Amino acid sequence: MQPRPTRNDRREAAREKAKVLREGQKKRERRNKALIQGGVILAVIAIGALIFGLIIDGQRPAGPGPRNMASDGIVLVGGESGIAAVETPALEPKATPTPTVPDDSGTVANIVMYIDYLCPFCGQFEKTNSESIRTMIESGAATLEVHPIAILTNKSAGTRYSARAANASACVANSSPESFFDFNALLFENQPDEGSTGFTNDEIKALAQEAGVSSRSTIDKCIDDEQFKAWVGDATNRALTSKVPNSDLESITGTPTVLVNGNQYKGSLEDPAEFQLFVLQAAGQSFESNPTPTPTPTPAS
Repeated sequence: MQPRPTRNDRREAAREKAKVLREGQKKRERRNKALIQGGVILAVIAIGALIFGLIIDGQRPAGPGPRNMASDGIVLVGGESGIAAVETPALEPKATPTPTVPDDSGTVANIVMYIDYLCPFCGQFEKTNSESIRTMIESGAATLEVHPIAILTNKSAGTRYSARAANASACVANSSPESFFDFNALLFENQPDEGSTGFTNDEIKALAQEAGVSSRSTIDKCIDDEQFKAWVGDATNRALTSKVPNSDLESITGTPTVLVNGNQYKGSLEDPAEFQLFVLQAAGQSFESNPTPTPTPTPAS
């Protein structure tokens, strides 16, 4: 039998227990304080790194635009081995684009398109007319000038897909222009929904590979680095605020904007026959103004 603790014993035990509790509390407070201080230091470092990166990025001069897009668009023509690009030097930062001089012989349809890779209406037009346009280019009946712009950058759940896809198209135009038509077509054939996250950079690079691009490592790096980010923004702004060359349009107000010999197509996006007839009529008007013995373009049905 243990003797019953006296009042003094109980008081002493309570003091000892309280002492242990106080020491434990102090240890917890010191540990929490250290964790908070460490977290604050890490947060300050992270914020400082972010600010430093933004400052450096803001001070970094914009690089030149892509080669073969001196008009802010790439011009594709029929060649011996298929579709080729008209080669042009890179557009220097903030330089004024050089408008393309259209073929006014009356024998060629000059098709110009302003597109956004997230635009569902652009996707409809491309899926409907891509193959007939390919046939017209390869036969020499038409040229195609594609202007990628990014007006739906904020419509992809924060991933900026529209701008990244436009940059990727510029990467291909710059380093593998012979693959541009196929890459452009694949971006629309596999087009993500507006409001979705769009494709990752790796998925965009896979489409470039499927299009058969040369200089794959260069294009992959260009896509990852978003090399032509500044150019995409400038080209988009120019399209939305400047007169459209070789037409009566004061600016681009939406996508797709499709012109044939300066005339804007406003017909169905899903009827290939309607667009083909429009091309023939536009080329026919040019032919009447510039009569020659050669025939007008005949697109594939």
